[in-house]
Amino acid sequence: MSTFAFLGTLEIGFIYGLVAIGVYLTFRVLDFPDLTVDGSFTLGAAVTATLIVLGFNAYLATLAGALAAACAGLVTAWLNLRFNILHLLASILTMTALYTINLRVMGKPNVALIMEPTVLTPFESLGIPNMYLKVLFVAACSIIVGLIVAWFLNTQYGLAMRAVGANTRMAQANGIVVKEKVYVGLALSNGLVGLAGALFAQTNGFADSTMGIGTIVVGLAAVIIGQSMFSSRSMVVIVLSCIIGSLLYRVAVSLALNADFLGFTASDLNLITAVLVGLALIFPQLRNEWKAKRAKGAQQ
Repeated sequence: MSTFAFLGTLEIGFIYGLVAIGVYLTFRVLDFPDLTVDGSFTLGAAVTATLIVLGFNAYLATLAGALAAACAGLVTAWLNLRFNILHLLASILTMTALYTINLRVMGKPNVALIMEPTVLTPFESLGIPNMYLKVLFVAACSIIVGLIVAWFLNTQYGLAMRAVGANTRMAQANGIVVKEKVYVGLALSNGLVGLAGALFAQTNGFADSTMGIGTIVVGLAAVIIGQSMFSSRSMVVIVLSCIIGSLLYRVAVSLALNADFLGFTASDLNLITAVLVGLALIFPQLRNEWKAKRAKGAQQ
């Protein structure tokens, strides 16, 4: 793998680290399987790219993209909590609607940002080569956001949100307003995913209506791989492991695609993804079985 390809892999890995943190909030913390992210990732990119093209400040446009994606999460939570629509179905409904909304926002399937100012523009005067600047910027964003999320989950409000996912009835019996925590959790999760979409659009120079397809699978893979690698109760370690999982996933995909003896091409990406996610799911089970056999052998 060339240096340029490796830096590109790190760049995408850090961006999808934000997606992984968002997926962790719904999938692990709230126990709410949310497919909205396939649409909210594109929504964040679409809103940001459209506003930048219209002449808005890139940072305000990025914030608007994240807020728009957060609103998509609120819609999914509203469908689930107000009308008792199943988690998956509510998120699929929102995701399906977002495909059309994203096209409406952009006015066309693709918006180019090649010649437009982005969040990276103020740092270009530092003289750092663009390929390094992109990696440093998205790495800083992912790690700072990860630390903020870890701090939030350790606050009283965050602990209440974790209690909702662990045992809803027990949380309700202890006076926790469950619905409020679900609304906030889904808004925060999709807001982070929208932020990832906004950064992806600006670092890659475009927003496309199909760019969000498969986002949930990548996010889940990153969460599972990260948590398979690090078993800790520290929220800082757990949240940052999502970013590390995203990086490992991207490196593994790049190595598979660049290994000539395997013969994979870019069109085989879905197969590689499925195999990696499958291995990540199987590995903890095999590890537990091996530990159990080892403990049993020691007792005998």
